[in-house]
Amino acid sequence: MSEAKSYKAVILCRSCDLVIRKRALPSNVRALCPRCDTALYDTPYCSINGLLALCITALLLFLPANLLPVLEIHFLGSIRTTTAYEAAIEVWVQGYWVVGLAVLISAVIAPALLILSVLLQVLIVKLNLCSPFWQSIFLQLLKKHGLLSQLTMLEIYVISFLVSAFQLSDFSDVYFGMGTLSFTLLFIAMLFLQREYNLEHMWSYVHDEQ
Repeated sequence: MSEAKSYKAVILCRSCDLVIRKRALPSNVRALCPRCDTALYDTPYCSINGLLALCITALLLFLPANLLPVLEIHFLGSIRTTTAYEAAIEVWVQGYWVVGLAVLISAVIAPALLILSVLLQVLIVKLNLCSPFWQSIFLQLLKKHGLLSQLTMLEIYVISFLVSAFQLSDFSDVYFGMGTLSFTLLFIAMLFLQREYNLEHMWSYVHDEQ
């Protein structure tokens, strides 16, 4: 066993400084300090294969969620449709570039980057890519994960088009398109992806490969 792996195999209790050897735990189990009962570490919320499945699901939903019509508005004989991407661009064109940029980043760009980031992390771990090149990319992705998670705010966009549909229904006929279903499913997939992703657990793979 290498020196790095030897250090990785032990953990120091934050309360009583007892040195404890880390061991694999079954699902839904938390390791406690035998001296002071302080919580030390948990099992990963989701396996690598589970994260891979969530990433692929989110990636498959991303394109229809952003390219298919979210709302279809019937007003005085005319029919207008809009997508999530087109709505952000239209707000920008109308002069509200700050709002348009915020929507574009939080609903389109950041979610796409977050999905691709987690997917690449999972593939690096699953394929055991331990060369310096891939480990350098892995480290950068881990460092940027917190920022991408904060920028991804799909729930705000889901609420906004539901409110818009409610307000427009007073003087026009509003119908939800396939983009609405896709965007809602994307939001659910991203919710589970962010919930199951464990940054501390992913960092452990960096040490294991050193």
